[in-house]
Amino acid sequence: MPVVTVERKILKKNDEIARENRKIFTDHHLFTVNMLSSPGSGKTTLLEKTLSRLPAEIRCAVIEGDVQTDNDARRIEKYNIPVVQIVTNGGCHLEAKLIQDALDNFKLDDLNILIIENVGNLVCPANYDLGEEKKVVLVSTTEGDDKPLKYPSMFRVSDVLVINKLDLLPYVDFSLEQVRRNALQINPDLEIFEVSCKSGEGLAQWMDWLLSRGRIQPV
Repeated sequence: MPVVTVERKILKKNDEIARENRKIFTDHHLFTVNMLSSPGSGKTTLLEKTLSRLPAEIRCAVIEGDVQTDNDARRIEKYNIPVVQIVTNGGCHLEAKLIQDALDNFKLDDLNILIIENVGNLVCPANYDLGEEKKVVLVSTTEGDDKPLKYPSMFRVSDVLVINKLDLLPYVDFSLEQVRRNALQINPDLEIFEVSCKSGEGLAQWMDWLLSRGRIQPV
């Protein structure tokens, strides 16, 4: 069908630009993470906790993707780091060209880590490579532990799973064992972290991963 043809052309062009982005990141020794989840899983809060725990010598920038408002970017600005807000005006995902354009706002040689917070959606963003080195998908305990089975494409393309809101486990019908099993059934290579942004549980392990993968030694 013609629609399929158009979609293939769009994805092909996106992949070409993603390869350009990946070369830019590699040339500047910039570790780039694409954070993905459904709305309300806690991406922005995890990002805030991450930024507050970064060693002073680590230079980080953030690209925020949202359907509307610059609320998340204003939250991130409080940490005195470079941040760009991309408002998609209804678009359900970020694309490689949007990321490439946003890079003009940063001095890439001054950065160690770039974190992209994608639009809250577990469907469309799975199809769009942005040129990032790692995809990190979040699931919160307030969601079903069958999320990996319902959205297998997202978990298949991701490198890391963060299970968030551990502090709410006593109040929800959610099994850590089951969500782990479901996720690893889809992608046996997933690295999994269990965290609570409220209590701080598991954040040290998450930070160790981020800094080590960014070729930066934890302090």
